[in-house]
Amino acid sequence: MAHYLVTGASGFFGGILKRRLLREGHTVVNIDLEVDEDAGLPGLTSIRGDLRNRVRMEQIFAEHRFDAIFHAAAQLAHGMHLDEELLWTSNVDATVLLAELAKQHGVKPFVFVSTNCLWASNLGHPVHEERDIPAPIEIYGRSKLEAEVRLRAFFDDLNVVILRCPTIMDEGRLGLLAILYEFMDDHKTVWVVGDGGNQYQFIYGDDLATACILGAQYGRSGLFHTGSDDVKSMRAVYESVIAAGGSRSKVRSLPKGPTIAAMMAAHKLRISPLGPYHYKMIAESFVFDTTAIKRELGWQPTLTNEQMLLKAYAHYRDHRTEIHGRTDVSAHRKPAGMGVIRLLKWLS
Repeated sequence: MAHYLVTGASGFFGGILKRRLLREGHTVVNIDLEVDEDAGLPGLTSIRGDLRNRVRMEQIFAEHRFDAIFHAAAQLAHGMHLDEELLWTSNVDATVLLAELAKQHGVKPFVFVSTNCLWASNLGHPVHEERDIPAPIEIYGRSKLEAEVRLRAFFDDLNVVILRCPTIMDEGRLGLLAILYEFMDDHKTVWVVGDGGNQYQFIYGDDLATACILGAQYGRSGLFHTGSDDVKSMRAVYESVIAAGGSRSKVRSLPKGPTIAAMMAAHKLRISPLGPYHYKMIAESFVFDTTAIKRELGWQPTLTNEQMLLKAYAHYRDHRTEIHGRTDVSAHRKPAGMGVIRLLKWLS
């Protein structure tokens, strides 16, 4: 039995990892700004607090002897109102403080969950850890890249494993994806931009949890890309989920140029939850090369994009009323506001 710190474990992925570790017989401390709905589970200590608060964090490290740290907490850039200072300090400064405390208290395994938002273009090939240089175009991606850069200063003192992941998918994944689920559940047209032939990789939540656990056991520092295998086109994925999920929706195309221009304008007017990353990538392909993590950690993904999206949609369909009543939860555990997209739904 080990004792772990999981940051952001009141949220979507942090919660998946937390419950996995508890099921395997370990004990977990969760630090999160949001309420932990699992508080009270055997082996779980839930702390509602700010990772940027040095005094509070020093107290927590003094009270607990951690065997590893899983840093999954992050502030997102979704929505129509963005606090850039909160996002930057939460994603960068808090990460540095956590690494400093890990070094001070001799907690060597340190797993950091990063993102594919370090890029916002189609590179034309699977994206490799060493050959492809990140080039984020919005503040979330820049903050995660800066956190990675700061963590590299700890590579010699800690066993820092950085896991870059695409969109995490599992039961309960909501946020912007809840807009897609609502269209499907109401049998509305599901729109793709362009012909829908672009390939965009997901990762199954439990597969990412496995990567985190293997990363904590790696014994040295490293950077790895994660993601699903056998990535189909977005049109094919949507059509598969619609058919298997019992929806009567049809997949249709929007013209690429005018649609992206409209998305850019809606973002500038703050009437859309979709930001620069989304309108840059909505019609593009992006797939991580996962050769390194398979070779070094023995990791393998277990679900395809269509399988994991179906699980997520079915969960939404079966729990829709309760889901839309949520308030005090993280961004990925409640539906994002549609803004002007509701007009598109009405027209569908």
